[in-house]
Amino acid sequence: MPGTNAMPLPHKPMDYPQSYYLATATEHPRHSPLTEDLSCDVCVIGAGYTGLSAALHLAQRGYSVVLLESNRIAWGASGRNGGQLGSAHTVFQPDLIRKYGKERARALWDIAEDAKSLVKDLIREHNIECDYTPGNMGCAVTKGDFSYYQEHTAIVRDDYGYGHYQLLNKEETNDISGSNAYVGALYDPTAGHLHPLNLALGYARACIKAGVRIFETSAVQDIRKTDPARVTTANGSVTASFVIVGCNGYLGPLNRKMSRKILPAENFQLTTAPLPDHLIENIIRNRSCLWDSHNQVYYYRLTPDNRLIFGGGLGLPGRHPKGIDKIVQAHMLKIYPQLARVRIDYSWGGTFCNTFSHLPDFGRLAPNIFYAQGYTGHGLALGALGGKLMADLVTGIAEKFDLLASVPQWSIPDSPFLKNQILRLGFLYIGLKDKLRSLQR
Repeated sequence: MPGTNAMPLPHKPMDYPQSYYLATATEHPRHSPLTEDLSCDVCVIGAGYTGLSAALHLAQRGYSVVLLESNRIAWGASGRNGGQLGSAHTVFQPDLIRKYGKERARALWDIAEDAKSLVKDLIREHNIECDYTPGNMGCAVTKGDFSYYQEHTAIVRDDYGYGHYQLLNKEETNDISGSNAYVGALYDPTAGHLHPLNLALGYARACIKAGVRIFETSAVQDIRKTDPARVTTANGSVTASFVIVGCNGYLGPLNRKMSRKILPAENFQLTTAPLPDHLIENIIRNRSCLWDSHNQVYYYRLTPDNRLIFGGGLGLPGRHPKGIDKIVQAHMLKIYPQLARVRIDYSWGGTFCNTFSHLPDFGRLAPNIFYAQGYTGHGLALGALGGKLMADLVTGIAEKFDLLASVPQWSIPDSPFLKNQILRLGFLYIGLKDKLRSLQR
C-alpha cells in the first residue's frame, strides 16, 4: 500500500538553538539515532510535549514504545516557547458558544481545564524541576477587550462554577504590571508559568524511566498505512501496531492531509540581563506571567534570576531575520519604555502552529495512525493533553479525542508559497488592527 509521503523527507539534524532556556537547562544527554529495524506496540513521531506525553502515558500502561525525533528532545517549540500555562483556549467562551453551542463550548472548556491540571500533575508526579510559578494575567488593550474578558468570566463563574478569575481595573493592572499600556486585566491564580525546556526534559526522563526507547536525529521519511504500520527513517524502521504523530509546526512535507490544516509561523523572544532593584521592584509585582490582547499578542514574565523574557513579532516559518533582539526590543519598549537601557542577553525565534479555527486539530490518518497539532499558542497545556488523549485512543477510549476531532477545520492548499502569502496578508491585517485598536484606549 502507498505511504503517506512518496518522497523522502530531506532533513539536516540540528542541535538546540541558543536561548536563555538552553543556557539554564537541566541535563540533556544525547540519544543515538535509529540504525536498525525495530518492532513495538506504538511508534511516536516527535519528541515535543505531544509525543513525550503520549509515549509516557503508553509506557506507564505497559505498551512498548519507540519515540523518534528528527533533531533533539524538545528542539522545536516545546523547548523555546513563552513558558505560559494558561486556562481556556485561544478562543474564549463567548465566541465558542456562538460558534458551537453551549454544550460543546462547555466541553471544550473542560478539556482546557484537564490540560492545565495534567501539566501540574505531571510536574508533581515526576518531580520535574521547571520553576513552576502560579499566576497568569491577560491584559486588555482596549475597553472592548476588557468587556470581553468580563463576559467570559461571567460565563465560567455563573455557568461552570469556576470562581478563580479576578478582574482587575486599570489602576490595579498598572500597579501590578508596571506598565500603563492596559485598561484592565484578567488574573488567574490557577494558571502560571515555567521553564519550558526543563519541563520537556523532565517528561523525557520520565519516559526513559518507564521504558520508552528514544532515538534523536532520526527524521521520519515515510509512514506506511498498513496494519501493522511501518515508519521509516534514513537508517532504520519501526513496525508498530499504532503510530502517533506529534510534529506540530515542524511537520514539513511528511503528510499533506495534516499540512493542509495548519499554518505555521515564527514568533520571537528575548531575555534581558538581570534587572536592577529599582526596576524589578516595579515590574510584575505579583510574579505572574502576562499576555495581552494585541492581535499579535505580547507575552512576558520574570525569571527566577530577575530577567524579563518578552515575546513579540511575527515572521514566515523557518526564517529568522537578523537583529531579532532589536525587533522584539521595539515591542518590549511599547510596554516598558523604562527598560530602554537594559542589556539584551539572549534572543531567538521558533515556530508555532495555527489553525483557522484557533482550536487544535485532532484526527486519524488511518484506523491505527493518530495525530494532534495546531495548538495556536496553547501547546504547553494542550500538547500534553493531546498526547494523553492519543494514548487513551490506543486503549480504546475515544470520547475526548473525538470531541476535538469533530471541530471543523479549514483546509489550506498544501503550497508553501501560498501559505506564505496568506501569512504576509495576515501580518499586515494584524498590524493594521493593532494600530486602529491603539486609538480606542
